Amino acid sequence: MDYELSETQTDIRDLAYQVALRDLKPVREKHDEEETFPWDVVKKMAAADLFGVYLPEAYGGLGGGLMEQVIVIEQLSRVCGGITLAFAATGLGVLPILLLGTAEQREKYIPDLASGKKLAAFSITEPEAGSDATAQRCLAKPDGEHYVLNGTKSFVSNGEVAETYVVFASTNPSRGARGVSAFIVEKGTPGFGFGKKEHKMGIRANPTYELVFQNCRIPKKNLLYKEGFGLFTAQTTFDCSRPGVAAQALGIATGAMDETMAYIRQRKQFGQSISSFQIIQHMMADNAAQTEAARALLYATARAMDKAMKPVYERAISDKAIVYDVLNKMDVKRWTKESAMSKFYCSDVAMKVTTDCVQMCGGIGYMRDFPVEKYMRDAKITQIYEGTNQIQRNEVAMMMIKEYASAAKAQPVAA
Repeated sequence: MDYELSETQTDIRDLAYQVALRDLKPVREKHDEEETFPWDVVKKMAAADLFGVYLPEAYGGLGGGLMEQVIVIEQLSRVCGGITLAFAATGLGVLPILLLGTAEQREKYIPDLASGKKLAAFSITEPEAGSDATAQRCLAKPDGEHYVLNGTKSFVSNGEVAETYVVFASTNPSRGARGVSAFIVEKGTPGFGFGKKEHKMGIRANPTYELVFQNCRIPKKNLLYKEGFGLFTAQTTFDCSRPGVAAQALGIATGAMDETMAYIRQRKQFGQSISSFQIIQHMMADNAAQTEAARALLYATARAMDKAMKPVYERAISDKAIVYDVLNKMDVKRWTKESAMSKFYCSDVAMKVTTDCVQMCGGIGYMRDFPVEKYMRDAKITQIYEGTNQIQRNEVAMMMIKEYASAAKAQPVAA
């Protein structure tokens, strides 16, 4: 399918897949099996300038947008969704700084993230605050020119390998959802450490850790936006980041089909290749159609968001203003519905496709020394993180109700 990518986008796509085949593929099994972080591969991804493709040139990026980020995540995930998460999770960590950070915060933190010199992480989940992000127990109390942070955060991708963390904590528990704030926390800050390392079903090449804060003093200048705007920060971030999860899922589905097609064309049963059986062909056709439909939805979403958001970024950088404020001044719509649709559709497709691929490959598909089972394990998390797919459907439905209510009000009343 021709999606009319620009020459630059085509070059980025081809480069990302080349890096994936050359650098990720030879070591993906090792890092999955050992649950180790692939620093050497991440350095090669950084050397290829992949980390900055979607970030503004003012901060050392290449000036692309969401479309470029989606392309890179998709192509890397065709080979290994776990290793790709070093790139994708950094994208999730940098977005709140780009969207809600001051000009000074953007200038301080984004260049090192755009170059891949440092990685980022995003930390909102707690044992009691998963889908209900309002139930934050982590506390940040003001003390002079600092906030004192106490509590734990759970399931943090890029765990101990990141250098820059966006952390959510309650600054006013009595206000509930409106008492949550967001902070930039640097690795090495006294009182900031790591707890349990999680052992996961998939994406095992990326470390998932618990963060522990014990009287951790964070400068007030590291507050993102304003006190009490933490959930606005999270919602604005997710509106822009969920297509990244969709791209990871799409890449995983495509990679599983790549491996499966190579196998079923040469594997023979009853004197003919497995791919010649009609039941297998029907599974192949369904998987191809669903994956292409997912790609069409994702690319359309990314293009539309870039068209709306790039002028906002340009104006905010020019005026040294906060992107979120410019977004509101320019009356740019929220992309909650489209972002959530892309996320849940692509990840549901990935889970179905990878399950079918294991089935088509038969017994070998279930074996750890054959790559298809890893795609299935990696696919599952895309239905869960950055909001479960059930939450995504809630988000879509709520936005639809608002849109139809607004449309009904706008219609003239019959005489």
